[in-house]
Amino acid sequence: MATDPRVLVVQHQADCPPALLGLWLDAAGCALDVRHPYAGEPLPSGLDEHDALLVLGGSMGAYDDTAHPWLTAAKELVRIAADRGVPTLGVCLGHQLAAVALGGAVEVNPHGRQLGVLPMGWTDAASDDPVLAARPGRVIHWNNDVVADLPTGATTLALAPDGTVQAARLAPAVWGVQPHPEVDDAVVARWAADEREEIGPAVLDAALADMRSAVPELARAWQPVATAFAQRVRVTSQA
Repeated sequence: MATDPRVLVVQHQADCPPALLGLWLDAAGCALDVRHPYAGEPLPSGLDEHDALLVLGGSMGAYDDTAHPWLTAAKELVRIAADRGVPTLGVCLGHQLAAVALGGAVEVNPHGRQLGVLPMGWTDAASDDPVLAARPGRVIHWNNDVVADLPTGATTLALAPDGTVQAARLAPAVWGVQPHPEVDDAVVARWAADEREEIGPAVLDAALADMRSAVPELARAWQPVATAFAQRVRVTSQA
C-alpha cells in the first residue's frame, strides 16, 4: 500500500501556522511534518525522508540569519529541493527565503506596506501553471518586504497592485506566493493584536473587518491551489 507523501513544513513562529493550507494538504492526502525551529526543533539537513517542502511566513526578514539561525538551514533546504525537483511552496517570508536561496533579492517594499484583501494580478504564464492555474481573484496580504529581484530563470505568475512580485515559479519545482492564502480568522486576530499600535487602530480595524468577511470566499478560491500542489507532490513522489 502506498504511503501518503510527506511534506516538511518549516514554521517560523507560533502565530504563523499552516492553518488552512495544512488542512487542505491533509485533505488532499499529504502527511505534514511540521517543524518549529524557533522552539528548538532542528530542521533536517536534507529531504531524503520528505516528498515536498512548505516554508511558511514570519515577522523576521529573509536576511535575519544571525538572530534566527534556522533561516540558513531553511534556505539550504530550498536549494536542495530545487536541485532535486522536490515540490516546494513558500508563503510570504517563505517566498522571500526561497527567492534569496536561489539567487534573488528581497527589500522593504518601496511602495509601503501591503495589508488587507488585495486582487491578484495574474500574468499569462499562470494560465497553465501546474500549481497556480486556478488563479484565485483575491487574497490576504500582510507584509512589509517583497522580492525585488527574482532568481535567474524564474517566471512571474502574478503582480500586486503596486507592481511588486505577488507570485512566482522560482525554479521548475519551486513556487512562491507573497500573500497569505493560509490564514483564517484566528490567525488574523492574533496578528492584529500584536501590531495594533504599530499599524494604527483605525487602519487595522477596517482591514481586519474586510479580511474576516473575505475568509470564506478566499478559502473556497485557494483550496484548489493546495490540491494542485498536493497532486504535484503525489506525482513526483511516485516517479
